[in-house]
Amino acid sequence: MTISFAPPFVDSPNDLLPSLKKRGFAVLTASQFRELAALEASSLANWASSWDELPLDNYLRDGGRYRRRRFSSFVVRDDVVQLVAHRPHWQPYEYNALHGGMERHFEPIDPVSLGSPSWDRLLRWLGQVASELRGKQPWYVEAHQFRIDTTDGIGRPTPEGAHRDGVDLVAVFLIGRSGIKGGETRVFDNAGPSGQRFTLVEPWSVLLLDDLRVIHESTPIQPLTNGGQRDTLVVTLRARSFQSP
Repeated sequence: MTISFAPPFVDSPNDLLPSLKKRGFAVLTASQFRELAALEASSLANWASSWDELPLDNYLRDGGRYRRRRFSSFVVRDDVVQLVAHRPHWQPYEYNALHGGMERHFEPIDPVSLGSPSWDRLLRWLGQVASELRGKQPWYVEAHQFRIDTTDGIGRPTPEGAHRDGVDLVAVFLIGRSGIKGGETRVFDNAGPSGQRFTLVEPWSVLLLDDLRVIHESTPIQPLTNGGQRDTLVVTLRARSFQSP
């Protein structure tokens, strides 16, 4: 028997910032996200096919073959989104005990997606949220497309376990899930025992996290049918600079 808890969606889009400040996280329905970011459902749906073209992640230290991904970096200054020359993804061991301390070279997000006006609009909105939370400033943004599949019978969205990302704001968008069980989202108070668990199922629903206040993870997925998988877009925003060796 699989128990599933509904996401604690905010009551209205206006509750996003109060929720982030009070609880350290906020969960938006797809329609709430689209309203706040001024995005059309059709433009978001057009991106979904790009998750079918993700290369294998060859850096998994647990030997798994269950993760595919692409990665690109940006700087968001006010209403200007600048694509940064392609660079490796790096985290210290402090934030990623499994994959920290090494440069990971992933293929960039495809130019068609990055060339969409909707992409810039999404990043500008996240920059606004981060500035409302931390104060107006440039934001160093990393965007990750993930597909977790059940090729090996089990897929691990967060093989490093419950963690922080070492940034200021994290946004986890569910793009889609099919033929799986599991993939439960868990958010914990970084300085206490309280936490919440729920499962995102609606495409383009989103979890936003104040990374200084909470840690998070997603539980492993198992197949219900052949080809079971879970797709997400994870965007992190950090003040001052990117993390680097």
